[in-house]
Formats: sequence, structure tokens, C-alpha cells
Amino acid sequence: MDMKTVRQTAREKLKGFCRVCPECNGKACAGEVPGMGGLGTAASFKSNVQALAEFRLNMRTIHSAKNPDTRYKFFGQEISTPILGAPITGNTYNMGGALNEEEWAEAIIQGCITAGTLGCTGDGADPAMYNSGVNAIAKAQGRGIPFIKPREQEDVFNYLRRAEEAGVLAVGMDIDGAGLVTMALKGQPVGPKTKDEMKTIIASTSLPFIVKGIMTVDEAEMALEMGAAAIVVSNHGGRVLDHTPGTAETLSEIAALVDGRIPVMVDGGVRSGTDVLKMLALGADMVLIGRPLIIAAYGGGAEGISLAINTMTNELKQAMILTGCTTLKDITMDVLF
Repeated sequence: MDMKTVRQTAREKLKGFCRVCPECNGKACAGEVPGMGGLGTAASFKSNVQALAEFRLNMRTIHSAKNPDTRYKFFGQEISTPILGAPITGNTYNMGGALNEEEWAEAIIQGCITAGTLGCTGDGADPAMYNSGVNAIAKAQGRGIPFIKPREQEDVFNYLRRAEEAGVLAVGMDIDGAGLVTMALKGQPVGPKTKDEMKTIIASTSLPFIVKGIMTVDEAEMALEMGAAAIVVSNHGGRVLDHTPGTAETLSEIAALVDGRIPVMVDGGVRSGTDVLKMLALGADMVLIGRPLIIAAYGGGAEGISLAINTMTNELKQAMILTGCTTLKDITMDVLF
């Protein structure tokens, strides 16, 4: 199996939902929500890609960085790459349903484990979607992270209990899903959370709690005050609010505020190992991959996901060699032009 074959297969299985464009930049699928596109004009989706593209790299070749080390320790578990699978659901209405939710969850969790890393699972308009992810993580001895939508408080508590029973490594909430059109269409109410509501949620579980959807410095500070164990800088792939900045534009300021107190993760527009390097240079500790892994899963299942992550990790290592970085900690703003 190679990535060309994976993409060809995915193009057939995703027909009518994703064109598997040569460049995944949000232009061809603008406004296709439900679907794979960005909301409205897709300005937010496009900004994610454009913001990364605007950063260039300083090439350095007189150094001793010959065998880069991409390992990272996350909540006590060592992973071989800082690249993780993002939380995704909605195969039927966003991707055409060639994979059902159980097949998708199994693919993302097992594919990420094979690649030496972790996959995240999501929550969607049908509560069974969340359960599919938690079940897949339970089968993998807890090696995965389920994310919960910002549902009513009691529903969130119930979802947390299921995660705890499954023995997951950590749990998260994609608060950036507060305005999701697809949730509203399916009668599953979601909405913003107050700081006190989030404090109550985080305090109700012994699991490390990740807050996904941080796009401003003030909310990063609030996440710290609420007791978040990690944050994800994310605009939900440009699917909830038109005309936000790209995540690469807001990341460095947020990472500077956090200042190493908790891990900072990021998603949005990452398409290669070089993009991963840029995000790490801007202050991220780890990077979540979404749309490229959808294509990988539809084109090759768990094996396709493993192949995609390994490909990106090898690209990251090559970029580290050519920018003089032996370890992930060596990747600083100095590599950016």
C-alpha cells in the first residue's frame, strides 16, 4: 500500500463528499457543511492552510542533528511522534458512510497505535457515535482520548463516566463545537460553557481533561484557571465560524501565555511533516491531524492511517535534519524565516 493508492481508493469511497483534491485547501468544498468543507465562505478553513503556508524555514546543514528523535511523553505515556489523530465523527452525513462509526473508530485508534501514537475519538449528533469511540479505545486498553461536545451538564457527566469506565488515558471537550450546524439539525443541543460550568466538569473527573477550541489568549488563561490538563488551539477546522484567523496565526501568542505549564496542541491545515515542524516551532507540543486521516482511513483503513502518520513523521524527521533539530525541544522560532 502507498499513499497514491490510498488517495485513489478514498476518492471513490468519498465521492460526492470529498474530492480528495491535490491540495486540501477548502476552495472546492466551501460551504459544504454537512460535508467536509468549511462553513460559509470557508474563510476559516482557507486561513488555516494559508497561515501555515506563509511561514518559511531556515535551512541549516552545518550541525550534528543526524538522527532526529521525535518521541514525546504525554500524560506518562511515551509516543513515537507528536502527531495524533484528531477527534472526528459524522461519517454518514459528512463523508458518505462508506465506513460506519464503529469502523472509523477502530481504524483511527488502531492505525494511530500501529504508528506509535494516539488517536482521539469524537462525539456527534447520534449518541452512539461517542460510544463507538469509547468502545474502540476500551478494546485498545485505554490508549486513546475521547472528546465530548459541549452538551448539557448532566449529559457531559454521563459521558465522562463512560470514559472513566473504559480506562482512557485522558478525556476532552471540543468547546469549539458549541455552534455546530450538524448537531442542531439532529436535535442534539450544544452551546457555550461558562467558566464555572467548565470548572465543575473538570473537577468531576480524575482523568486529565483537555480543552479543545482555544483561539485567544484570554481563553487560554481561563483554561489554565479552570484546571485544564492540556489545550488544543483549534477553530474546529473552519466548520463553526466563518472568518476566524488560522490557528498558526494565534498559536505562538497562546503558547507564550501557557509557557510550558500544560501541553499545547493544535490542529488546522496541517498536511505534511513540514507543516508539523512549523506548528512545533510556533509553540505547539503536539499536532492533531483531521482531514488527511479521513482520506487515509477511507483509502486504507487502519493501515492507511498508520501509513499517513508514518509518512508525516518521516517528513518531520527530514525537516528536522535540514533545520538542525535533534529533538522536539530544539524546534523553536529560530527555524522559521
